[in-house]
Amino acid sequence: MPAPAPRCLLGVDIGGTFTDLVAFNLEDGQITLSKSSSTPNDLTEGIRSCLVKSGVPLTEVATFFHGTTQVINTVIEKTGAKTGLVTTAGFRDVLEIGRANRPQNYNLFYQKPTPLVPRHLRFEVEERMTPDGEVLVPLTEESVEAVIDAARRHGLEAVAVCLLHAYANPRHEEQVRAALSAALPGVYICESSDIVREWREFERTSTTVMNAYVGPRVERYVARLEAMNGSLGFRGSFLIMQSNGGVMTSDAARRFPVSMVESGPVAGVIGAAYLSTQLDEPFLIAFDMGGTTAKASLIEHGIPKTTPIYYLGGYADGYPLQLPVIEVVEVGTGGGSIAWIDETGALKVGPRSAGAEPGPVCYGKGGGEPTVTDANVALGRVDAARFLGGEMPLEAAQAKAAIRERIAAPFGLEVEEAAAGILTIAESNMSLAVRAITIEKGYDPRDFALMVFGGAGPMHALSLARELAIPRVIIPTMPAHFSALGMVLTDLRRDFVRTCVRPFSGDAFQDLNALLTELKEEGRNWLRAEGVAPKNIACAAFLDLRYVGQEYAVTTPLGGDTITPEHRDRTRAEFDRLYEVRYGHSFSEVPVEVVNARVIALGKGQKPAFAKLPGRGGPAAAAPIKAARRFVYYPGLGFVECPIYDRRSLLGGDRFTGPAIVEEYASTLVLGPGDAAEVNEFGYIVVHVEGAA
Repeated sequence: MPAPAPRCLLGVDIGGTFTDLVAFNLEDGQITLSKSSSTPNDLTEGIRSCLVKSGVPLTEVATFFHGTTQVINTVIEKTGAKTGLVTTAGFRDVLEIGRANRPQNYNLFYQKPTPLVPRHLRFEVEERMTPDGEVLVPLTEESVEAVIDAARRHGLEAVAVCLLHAYANPRHEEQVRAALSAALPGVYICESSDIVREWREFERTSTTVMNAYVGPRVERYVARLEAMNGSLGFRGSFLIMQSNGGVMTSDAARRFPVSMVESGPVAGVIGAAYLSTQLDEPFLIAFDMGGTTAKASLIEHGIPKTTPIYYLGGYADGYPLQLPVIEVVEVGTGGGSIAWIDETGALKVGPRSAGAEPGPVCYGKGGGEPTVTDANVALGRVDAARFLGGEMPLEAAQAKAAIRERIAAPFGLEVEEAAAGILTIAESNMSLAVRAITIEKGYDPRDFALMVFGGAGPMHALSLARELAIPRVIIPTMPAHFSALGMVLTDLRRDFVRTCVRPFSGDAFQDLNALLTELKEEGRNWLRAEGVAPKNIACAAFLDLRYVGQEYAVTTPLGGDTITPEHRDRTRAEFDRLYEVRYGHSFSEVPVEVVNARVIALGKGQKPAFAKLPGRGGPAAAAPIKAARRFVYYPGLGFVECPIYDRRSLLGGDRFTGPAIVEEYASTLVLGPGDAAEVNEFGYIVVHVEGAA
């Protein structure tokens, strides 16, 4: 008898503290959740543990979606491969020179980040292309042979090839790569023209080097994960989350690992964007608080904000990545962030985290420094006996003792006062992420709803909203697994970009139309090669436009397959509008020019259909679960006896007000006095924030 067809979609997200699993049964709509501590020494062990807990056999999984922090951790921790760089003669120091800007004007001791490839591992070859793609100096075999000898001598594990103007003509890069691949078996080799076909020499070089630097480690990780899947009988599609909000195959991940840099966090943003259209919320802030960090992103009309250049590690101290990335602003404050007293005697929270090992003090795994989670336990906001549905009881007494010894005693405070101070500082830190994507970009937070997820997010959502005057907070179902859930809502995606600087005027657009047609065909061919049926293929065209004389461009939708005079005028008007939204003004009389042509190729996948939540059939308020009341500490009020609601018992239309607690597997919602909550037809809790308007 033939084996039954797989019937599940599976999403697995590896975070700094926990690994999350969501399985969606396509036949009956049943959703299965599991959560395990992440295992830094071998991330596949955390996944295996989640699979065992869930009881979902991989033989029943049609598509396995996966997100991981492997790439970003490799770069930040500087644990990548020993990498070399091949450049055009005279351009060996592009990484060192970078840009002439000074990110921190008043920091007299500012130092540029150290290049991932030291100077002695950067090699030159004799060749030269013009910006139009013409060969100015032919590639010499002798210089390539010298690079091969140097790579062997230094024992390189990876080589990045980035030659001048290869975005216009990749022929020399392809020749260098072919020669290196033949002579250096087992060495990871990549070329810039295979990753990014855009100008900006420094950013293009940085992106290619980062791809090579993380490539061998990602290859090994993907191989281990595929081997584990195979041993468990998996025979479906294995897809990995990208930073642009789409997914790619494991083969593509080996080739373009740098596109996984924000693999986990962006999945939650994609889920929030999906729900924003479902809820008809045109302006939404997605806020994710996990164990080590808190992240915020902006969503307008169902579309997350993206950036064409992303700085891994921050603008001042990070490495530029010239690929489309969903704009995520991150701060080092999560449930595991450690509270400490600095040399001036001030209380600080983060960015150091207790992580998964040893974890917060209350985990009982040997941690000795108090964290945000410990403060929540000490204040009664988290039921220590029911953490993770009772799977992982917490040590409340140990948490209080650590706070007393490390924080309360030095300040002469009670434990509860010290714990409340930890949360106040943590929430102030987290508000910076939301401010960075709203106020600092010209947006008013009062115009947005706040969608909160991550295991720790709902505990701090209402305080955060009050501080920023955000009137409405939405807590989706399964907030602690929301990034894993977001993965099953994604599509295969790849961005095809080509630099083509030219005026955006007149009626002659044959060259631009030909380029857009070529990029679309590249996209369709790539999707077909990945096994996508023609009916599920979609391509969208964009132009990066700027006013003549400016440096940076604004990505503008084309609104059609080709450029005609009508489309030109419509696209120009849309560019002016987008420019005004971003900068507060526009220059409709100034000529515009094209910088890049851009095509997004999507392979639509099967999406889950979520059932609506039934109502009670009347206006009755939701009742707390049996004998569920406990004292919870609120600043200014002290301990208040609060009703405890079990989220599983809530139905559509239920209403209740704070102070109150809503508990569910792996997450807790804390409502303040006067906060008014309502459960909508999809099961999401919508809270109108007291004092935010």
